[in-house]
Amino acid sequence: MAGIRLRNVKKRYGAFEVIHGVDLDIDDHEFVVFVGPSGCGKSTLLRMIAGLEVTTSGEIFIGDRNVTGMEPVDRNVSMVFQSYALYPHMTVEQNMGFALRANGMDKDEVKRRVGEAAGILHIEEFLDRKPAALSGGQRQRVAIGRAIVRHPDVFLFDEPLSNLDAELRVHMRFEIDRLHKRLDATMVYVTHDQVEAMTLADKIVVLRDGYIEQVGTPLELFDNPDNQFVAGFIGAPKMNFVPAVVEEQGEAGTRLVLPSLGSPALTMPLGDRTLERGQTVTLGIRPEHFAFEPCDGARLELVCELAEQLGDIAYLYSASQDGERLILGLRGDRSKREGDAIEAYIPAERAFLFDGDGGRIR
Repeated sequence: MAGIRLRNVKKRYGAFEVIHGVDLDIDDHEFVVFVGPSGCGKSTLLRMIAGLEVTTSGEIFIGDRNVTGMEPVDRNVSMVFQSYALYPHMTVEQNMGFALRANGMDKDEVKRRVGEAAGILHIEEFLDRKPAALSGGQRQRVAIGRAIVRHPDVFLFDEPLSNLDAELRVHMRFEIDRLHKRLDATMVYVTHDQVEAMTLADKIVVLRDGYIEQVGTPLELFDNPDNQFVAGFIGAPKMNFVPAVVEEQGEAGTRLVLPSLGSPALTMPLGDRTLERGQTVTLGIRPEHFAFEPCDGARLELVCELAEQLGDIAYLYSASQDGERLILGLRGDRSKREGDAIEAYIPAERAFLFDGDGGRIR
């Protein structure tokens, strides 16, 4: 196995630049997930590592090798795509061993590697079947097995679970996580599903418009986002954002009012950051972080517009008198219904603050 280093990597299509000078280190044996909205460049960056997209400028290293100009076949990477791309006329065994046979590998070694990979993925009983006789999850295991048999330095996954139903995606997430632990491999995984990112990744790379917004562990990004984009992208339901106005700064902290929520006050400690009186900023709070008992925070009076009862938690889609909408996460109370009044609090220690450019105010 091997780590990956990207140094000032750029990708242009004509005059249009889609990847803007990316620098990234992926450690050996690490599971790294690229996330971001559609068009952010995550699949393009993955394909550049694979060699399926030409790197316009910059350098890509896999282990100690500079692979920037190498053909895909020479990079010793294996890629699993969103579509299974299995040969319909071949059996599972033939599909998994096809690339090895095409490279002239000894038949016995091909059979051994296919059998080893099938054992890891628990598909030994399907080796004689053709893809049409398999479920979607079984076909994806075959596609992963085809990658395993090559013994690559790096595994690359491009949204491999997008074609599966919700229940099967959960099961396959477990299988991929177990595969990573068993192989102790370097894996790079692209997804638009943040649940996959949060549950699988050692490290998440959040991308937007071809730039890296933040890199960190799942909990680092959840607990300590660098900017409003990352704060809103990580977490489901997403973080609530409301306008706030600076009223004053003092030794106790910065006192804010929230005009769209009836102008309750909230005092936040902000270190050495100086804000001007009357300055407009953005306050963020996650649905799960509201309090429903009196506390040292901003008191809100809201009306429930919709209650999603999910068993252990209810998400209350609510609005203030001024029409500001918030999503609140309420545990242990299934009584709330449309039209109910809600009293909630924003604890200062659970809130985030962002400036006009979306940067975090700490």
